Amino acid sequence: MKTLAYLNGDKMPILGLGTWKSAPGQVGDAVREAIRIGYRHIDCAMLYGNEVEIGDAIREAIKEGQVTRKELWISSKLWCNSHGRDNVESALKKSLHDLGLAYLDLYLIHWPIPLKPSAVFPSSAADFEQPAEVPIRSTWEGMEAAVNAGLTRHIGVSNFSVKKLRDLLTHCKIKPEVNQVELHPLLQQPELVAYCASQGIHMTAWAPLGSSDRPDFVKAPDAPTLLDNPVIQSIAQGRACTPAQVLLAWHVQRGISVIPKSVNPSRLNENLAAAEIELSQEDMQRIADLDQNHRLIDGSFWVMEGGPWTVQTIWDTP
Repeated sequence: MKTLAYLNGDKMPILGLGTWKSAPGQVGDAVREAIRIGYRHIDCAMLYGNEVEIGDAIREAIKEGQVTRKELWISSKLWCNSHGRDNVESALKKSLHDLGLAYLDLYLIHWPIPLKPSAVFPSSAADFEQPAEVPIRSTWEGMEAAVNAGLTRHIGVSNFSVKKLRDLLTHCKIKPEVNQVELHPLLQQPELVAYCASQGIHMTAWAPLGSSDRPDFVKAPDAPTLLDNPVIQSIAQGRACTPAQVLLAWHVQRGISVIPKSVNPSRLNENLAAAEIELSQEDMQRIADLDQNHRLIDGSFWVMEGGPWTVQTIWDTP
């Protein structure tokens, strides 16, 4: 498995298992099977509501001698209602407790949007903290403290624009090492990719296959289906592989880590094998030509009447 290197020598497997939308009763089996066949990178989050079951699966795999803790790369994320310097440690410790781990390999700020502690998702403008009152720099101080306390080895962000990263870099003592964002052929974000590369920030792609099973409240009725794209299907036929493998190989070949979700054993195998597929330069260019700057999840669920956010201020677009 190809890896991405960190400054301290740690190496993150470039292809991991995503666990968003993996249902209770299924996610544990998926994690156990993934570890059995060779996955070593598991991406989690408190919001997903399945860290206890994932933790049980990890402990079982370690107990059975399939893997050691040191061989695994486990990520989790700080949810929006735990922003602020003094809230990070307790939220991280909750994930560690649920996962049954002494430390994380990577902890991310899930969204740059602070909510009040009483809110999991906003139902009105009153559920938001004002960004100026709970600035990202305060939350980042808590993330840095978590590293210094040995609770996580690395820290990063998710769903951050170039502007938000640039602002954060002016304040931080420990630089973010990862930015996890929606990334696929229809949303290639070249400016963000180039900026992260220039700052030594690894990128991880979520929704790399188009997240066709994403919740209805974030799904546009006319959204395109990545796996049905004729260019992707044509390349897959030419390479004797699946469209999903083409999409994953495209990321891997560009040095971007990827975390496809699946609970299907055959899909788990297919996704893992995608890390070894080599696409031609012609294939890569055909995929590059597909960019439409099209978000499948545009963040509009954060926009409330009277609230502090618009789609433009989330992504810092005109």
